[in-house]
This record gives sequence, C-alpha cells and structure tokens, in this order.
Amino acid sequence: MTHGVITFRNGKIFNGQSLRIGQAARFEDGRLTALGPDAEVAKDGDVVDLAGDILSPGYVDLQVNGGDGVMFNDDPSPETLARIANAHRRLGVTSLLPTLITDTAEKSRAAIAAAIDAVQSGVQGIAGLHLEGPHLSVVRKGAHDPALIRPMEQRDLDMLLAATQALPVLKVTVAPENVTEDQVAALAKAGALVSLGHTDADFDTCRRYFAAGARCVTHLFNAMSQLGNREPGLVGAALASGQVSSGLIADAVHVHPEAMRTAWAAKTGPGRIFLVSDAMAVAGTDCTSFRLGGRRINRNAGILTLENGTLAGADLDLTMAIRVMVEEVGVPTVAALEAATTVPAELIRTSARRLDSGYPTLSGVIRISRDLRGVSAAI
Repeated sequence: MTHGVITFRNGKIFNGQSLRIGQAARFEDGRLTALGPDAEVAKDGDVVDLAGDILSPGYVDLQVNGGDGVMFNDDPSPETLARIANAHRRLGVTSLLPTLITDTAEKSRAAIAAAIDAVQSGVQGIAGLHLEGPHLSVVRKGAHDPALIRPMEQRDLDMLLAATQALPVLKVTVAPENVTEDQVAALAKAGALVSLGHTDADFDTCRRYFAAGARCVTHLFNAMSQLGNREPGLVGAALASGQVSSGLIADAVHVHPEAMRTAWAAKTGPGRIFLVSDAMAVAGTDCTSFRLGGRRINRNAGILTLENGTLAGADLDLTMAIRVMVEEVGVPTVAALEAATTVPAELIRTSARRLDSGYPTLSGVIRISRDLRGVSAAI
C-alpha cells in the first residue's frame, strides 16, 4: 500500500524519540498527515490493525557488506547495490551504507563509482558509502586480508576527497598506524565521516585523532586496542570522548552482553552508541557459506567465521540487535530503537528518522513485531 489513505492503530508508535501507546498514525498519498490519540485521528480509508506491534521509522545501518547471497567486494556495481539494498529492505533497513572491506585501489575506485551511480539513479536505500580499509593495522586486521592493508598515500587521499564531494555520505574506517592526523583533518574538513577501527593505537593517540576530526568508532570492542587498567586503548578513548559515536555489533557473539552493558552506561555524550549489522552475503538468505577474496566463510549457528575460526562479519539483522540490547543487555526499548534509527541517521546527517509532519513517507516506515522477533517492511 503506497497511495490513498491508510491509518495504523492498536499498537505502539515509535516516533524516533518516544514510544507512544494509544495513538494512531494516518498517511495520505504516502505521507504522514496525523499522529495523535487514537480517538482524534480519522479512520476513513484503509485501517491497519497493528495488534500490539510497533510502527517505526526504518532502520539506518552504517555497515553492510553484503546480502541476498552477494558481497559488495565481489562486484562493486549499481546492480549489486540494488540487490543488497533490496535484501536489507526486507529486514527493515531503509537507509544503509554499503561497505567495501579492504581491497585494491582499483576496487575502491569501482566501489565509489558504483555508489555515486546508485545514488544518482535513485537506488532506494543507498545513503552513501563506507570504505572499511585498506588503511588499517595488520595487527588488528580481523578478517581483512593483510596483503592488501597499506598506508594512505596522496593519491588515496585525493580519491577520497573527490568521493566526499560526489556522495551524500562517505564514511572511512582508518587506523592511526597507516593514516596521519593531517590526512584525517583533511577528510573531516571535506565532510567525510572518519571512523577509527582495526587499530592497536593507544588511548592518547586515539584522542589526538579524535581532535584531528575523527568522530566515530567502527564496531566497538572488535579489532581494536582494549580497555586495560593502565592503557584504556581505543575502547576507553571512544567511551570517554563525548564528540565520538560508536557502532556496535549487538549479536552477543562479537561482544558479551555484560561488556555492552558497561559500555552503554559509561559512554560520554553527546556522542552515542548505535547498532550496526556488519552483515555479509548471507543476509536475507539461507546460505551456509560464501567466499570473501577467495577465502571461504562458514555460517554456523548464527556465527560467521573463516576456516581458522576468525569472526568474519556478523549473521545479524537490526531487529535481532534491538532484541539483544533489550533482553540481554537491559537497555530500554526506546533507547534500543533510537540506536537503530535516530542515532545513526543524525550521525550521517541524513533525513531525520522521526515520525513527523510529512515524514517519513510510508515507504520509510516498518512494522516491528511486539516481541522484537520480526519485521514487516511491506506495510
């Protein structure tokens, strides 16, 4: 349903900031025209009984490597991006940053060109691009190919600066080991979202890079220097730095729920923790394995690993991440919903993910089951 008059009632309505009960949402020709007490909202046209489910703005996922059986690295093209975006739309994601994992300079250029093409041609859901590497630390490589990790050169910086001007959002994950503070400052000044990740840098170094312009951290706790008693590492720097927000893979596999609980309580604002899927090719499919750069990645019991057991992305969608945050970490439902919608949307300065007059359109709204175990994107 995309046209005419549609009213949603008898459920909970998350407006991006609060969870409202006893209210109704009315859409006319696909746009929100009324949100208020059920008795005060007209019921002509189609009426959808939410039966206790949650009506919410769609999810915003800033780390999506693949879906529908394909990886962005395998074929960085607009067609691949459309497949990935469609797969994640079925999982409730209405805006995403397709993510290229460490690869060659040629592959990075192709990914940038594909993202520009997808945005300009209106591929639904593609909000920009996330380049996770290749300027990382070999020591904290995770599943990234160490042979492709390298320092950032001037030609790399020039390419990224041009991409920042051509894309609505360019997020780049870098490590101080292979990127200078001046390079970070140049990217930040141009408008790129610079994120620290896959690094063994110490606390003081990370703080200097935040001062230079980095304002994000990629998958908190994973592939980074940890919080120690004498050396707080990137984890400590992220939690202590109010100007910095941090992505989190909340599958209870990458990070223990108690560690997530501690980080959530310790995070200094106004920067906040937000949820990412770090999804791979298996997202939206029943595939049991796939390949990344010639290496086989196995899917078993909700865990993705290389043959040597190294975690390789996540078998996760954001509804599951919200449920883990609520049920296992103890985060209030509203805060968990914000971490999958409003917080990442504001970080990339995309259209506000709030139910407000005229926005979002019906295509940007999802229905989340009241038990947080499923989502209906086609409402």
